[in-house]
Amino acid sequence: MKHVNSEDTPLSVEPMLLNIESAVAERYSSASQATEPSLCCPVDYDPQYLEVLPQELIDRDYGCGDPSRWVRHGETVLDLGSGGGKICYIASQIVGAEGRVWGVDMNDDMLALARKHRHEIGEQIGYHNVEFFKGRIQDLGLDLEQFETRLEAQPISNVSAWLDMQRHAEQLRHQSPMIPNDSVDVVISNCVLNLVEPNARRQLFQEIYRVLRNGGRAVISDIVCDEPVPDRLQQDPALWSGCISGAFVEADFLRAFADAGFYGIELVDRPEDPWATVEGIEFRGVTVRALKGKEGPCIDHREAVIYRGPWKQVVDDDGHTLRRGEPMAVCRKTFEIYKRAPYAASIIPISPREEVVEGVPFDCRRDRVRHPRETKGAEFDRTELPDENCCGPGGC
Repeated sequence: MKHVNSEDTPLSVEPMLLNIESAVAERYSSASQATEPSLCCPVDYDPQYLEVLPQELIDRDYGCGDPSRWVRHGETVLDLGSGGGKICYIASQIVGAEGRVWGVDMNDDMLALARKHRHEIGEQIGYHNVEFFKGRIQDLGLDLEQFETRLEAQPISNVSAWLDMQRHAEQLRHQSPMIPNDSVDVVISNCVLNLVEPNARRQLFQEIYRVLRNGGRAVISDIVCDEPVPDRLQQDPALWSGCISGAFVEADFLRAFADAGFYGIELVDRPEDPWATVEGIEFRGVTVRALKGKEGPCIDHREAVIYRGPWKQVVDDDGHTLRRGEPMAVCRKTFEIYKRAPYAASIIPISPREEVVEGVPFDCRRDRVRHPRETKGAEFDRTELPDENCCGPGGC
């Protein structure tokens, strides 16, 4: 843990308008040329995936977690704020030749560093499945290199030309988006979301949601704090570009995923000790996993779930209350969601004795216990006693 005293850090007495993107761009351009330890949290990567990486990629990696641990074979992966490409090249080995890895960064120096070793690493692992794009992670539709090509050909000299360029940018987003809708299995990021200016963060989470396929997930490592950062600290460019001033309050970070439509949101990694402390505020790197795929109609197929415990009751992201040991009525969509991670270990699914082919609309706004006769059938009257030898030496 490192301690930062406000006396050691230049703070503005008078409020100023901080250009966050400029501060971040300058800091990370320098960090692409020489290692800057103050931007790093200690992270233990799987050493087998580091063997093919040049040392400069290992040295110039600035992260606070390892989201690649939650990547699987054959997936399409998007790394937001990919920097020098270290996480991308680790993920490329995990997904294999059948998978794809896309990295997005807006810093030219970092992109150059990442692309510098792409061919070499691909030759070593036996396939080429990594591609890097220039773009802002809160605007994944606009490929900035395509946009720059247009700017070079038609420089802006008046308002009319500026408006035309805005229309062209919007056309690129819709007709040839950098990252298309529903195209990614898992979005990862390592200590980058906190660098995005606050008024663009809602759009940032919406973009993550947009590009994920139904059933996909986001696994994000980022810096959070245990209480709000004062305005005067937020105005310091060194603290902002150093992943301090822009840190999310921990609860707000998880809430941002829920507000974007994600479910099954969980802290999969959270160190006990903070990475840094500034004026008593603790900052730590956490990793959050969140799932996409709860869209669709609520149809009743007479299914129920029993919550195993240990809590007396729990409430899910849609407001459904599950009471320990009681068969709670759920729609087919929720039933299928609960049968998968991260819920499956805590849930006992109950299917009807006879399959319900044609369901009926289900009101997910109210909680109710599913009567056993709904799943067994109203006419179910079987009598079946245990065999008289069930308790013998051989057991049942």
